[in-house]
Amino acid sequence: MCGRMALTLPPEAMAQVFAAEPANTLPEGPNYNICPTNQIAVITGGPEQPRRMEAMRWGLIPPWYKKPNDGPLLMNARAETVLDKPAFRSAVHARRVLVVASGFYEWTKDESGARDPWYITRRDGAPLAFAGLWQAWQDPENGETLRTVAALTIGANEPMQAIHHRMPVIVEPDDWALWLGEMGKGAAPLMRAADDDSLHWHRVSRAVNSNRASGPELIEPWEPEGLKTPRT
Repeated sequence: MCGRMALTLPPEAMAQVFAAEPANTLPEGPNYNICPTNQIAVITGGPEQPRRMEAMRWGLIPPWYKKPNDGPLLMNARAETVLDKPAFRSAVHARRVLVVASGFYEWTKDESGARDPWYITRRDGAPLAFAGLWQAWQDPENGETLRTVAALTIGANEPMQAIHHRMPVIVEPDDWALWLGEMGKGAAPLMRAADDDSLHWHRVSRAVNSNRASGPELIEPWEPEGLKTPRT
């Protein structure tokens, strides 16, 4: 799963990477501790729609929810079952986005059960683009419309299993247009684990375990003595 991420470049700079027009409502950046329910940056597009970098709430709200917390927080969608789940199956055909990040966090546990965080990035240093699905949800009380998003996950590749058994579906640059629907249909083949040699990770301070923590020090390498680092 993917439960936290970081965006270390200003939104305008990241929009240039994706050849997208930035919206005026993008969250300020950089942000080193993006959490579910935060506004996050996504890339939208389509056959006749120019790419835009927009803000959406992380945590998809199905249209039948009466309020945002009527059911589980759908921050992720499993790629293996997304075509069958009522909350996602229409979105995977018609409302696909790229979730923009510089890196993401996963956790392991030590012998005492304490959670040790790891920061994961592309080995080549390029930005990450997670396959995502979005859904508009209208509050029945005030009529406000929220645009909400979930990131797809898949079973982890072999190296990543040292950290976690699942990972985000990472869309490679050559496939961005296909995922966004700019080149027609054909999304299912893209819902796969990243290549074994594509990612790098390092241990970071447990400070990031708090969703209130902030600052660039959260992604700095941190290695306590006597602990073995899983290979990358």
